[in-house]
Amino acid sequence: MSPPTAPNAPDWLTARPIAHRGLHDRAGGVPENTLAAAEAAIRGGYAIECDVQLSADGEAMVFHDETLGRLTAAGEAVGARSAADLGALTVAGSAERIPTLPAFLARIGGRTPLVIEVKSRYTGDLRLAERVAALATAYDGPVALKSFDPQIVTALRTLAPGLPRGIVAETRQDDPAYATLPPSLRRALPALLHFDETRPDFLSWRVDDLPCAPTVLCRLLGQRPVMTWTVRNPDQRRHAAIHADQMVFEGFCP
Repeated sequence: MSPPTAPNAPDWLTARPIAHRGLHDRAGGVPENTLAAAEAAIRGGYAIECDVQLSADGEAMVFHDETLGRLTAAGEAVGARSAADLGALTVAGSAERIPTLPAFLARIGGRTPLVIEVKSRYTGDLRLAERVAALATAYDGPVALKSFDPQIVTALRTLAPGLPRGIVAETRQDDPAYATLPPSLRRALPALLHFDETRPDFLSWRVDDLPCAPTVLCRLLGQRPVMTWTVRNPDQRRHAAIHADQMVFEGFCP
């Protein structure tokens, strides 16, 4: 392993609580990852975290799930539809539609920091990372990129070398999606065995898995901040304040 480099972790990463998928309120007509959720976060004085998926025609769409069924009247994969088709869908019975990342960035316009999570199926497909990196590099505002996929984070070292990049991780792999990954990758993810390749500037770790050796070592020895997700109640908030440097929250206003 080569010597660690100084992290590119600007102060804004830990300055404001980060609204998970924007400051959303589905019952109030403000669904997650929408322009309305972004505006609500800005009004509240929070940073924003959003997710991106790839459309059939190569656009980055601000949407969390691989499939459309939970939040729209459609049922297929996000990647099966064009950006125009996806943008015509309403979200969670509201008037909001699925935004493209260019539209999301234009609406935020540098008014608050943004953390973009690049979704991945761990297939080696870098098209989404390339599109996000190009947009984020050209964006005039505080922005950071992160992903669960070490290959994505490694690629971002070259695609967007000037932007903060982070690895998203959790210690307990209780999501069924992990069952499809190779055992070697499953071992590498919670132990940060990919660190020499990814060189993350920050970690984004599940709150209920804190503290753990990777986050403690990165905070104390690596000078890398830890943001933690997803904080939803007072106990998790107290836990986050002890073991992390910032929280990604939802369901309340800190």
